[in-house]
Amino acid sequence: MYPRAVVEKSVSEKLDVIAICDHNSSENIQYVMRAAEGKPITVLPGMEITSIEEVHLLALFDNLDRLLVLQEIVYNNLSGTNREEIFGCQAIVNDLDEVEGFNDRLLIGATGLELHEIVNQIHRLGGLAIASHIDRESFSVIGQLGFIDSLIPFDALEVTHETGIKEARLRYPELSGHPFIESSDAHFIKDIGKGGTNIFLKKVTVSELKMAFENREGRFIQE
Repeated sequence: MYPRAVVEKSVSEKLDVIAICDHNSSENIQYVMRAAEGKPITVLPGMEITSIEEVHLLALFDNLDRLLVLQEIVYNNLSGTNREEIFGCQAIVNDLDEVEGFNDRLLIGATGLELHEIVNQIHRLGGLAIASHIDRESFSVIGQLGFIDSLIPFDALEVTHETGIKEARLRYPELSGHPFIESSDAHFIKDIGKGGTNIFLKKVTVSELKMAFENREGRFIQE
């Protein structure tokens, strides 16, 4: 998943916007954004955070500065050290495909932050909070908690491309009041573009995405 390879594959799949959401970290994102400069694609900085309940949650931002503040919060609440022989290499790779260093934190682990606290922190920093792959049995809010708490203000709910939005609407009628998005959740280059969502925006910003999630002012998600 070298930055240039991610961008090249995304462009070849005719994607207009991608979000880079590494697990509990954002150290590679600046390089993917650099690799995308001059290319017909927008890269949103993000992160996939694991709550203390072992729920995965996506955070999306307009700029890297806000995300780096969140990264510091996550790092301060993430314990453990990576064992490369078990969990794999956690390289930090620049836009020239050069290794800048290695992250020795246990990024696969759960933070000590509760789900509602993470959502509140994301919103405090001006980002969007999206519940990850709700249709999966593991590491999803439904899989871990059994339901979606109406008091947690998710901006949207993500489903996998295996399910898709139309099937998810049939499977989860009780969630009809929530906006759904479909993502590839790609962990390998070959999976980029397998899932995606058509969203009508005037420009690619978090505020425009929020309007689309809320079906306001002509912005909307095509289902």
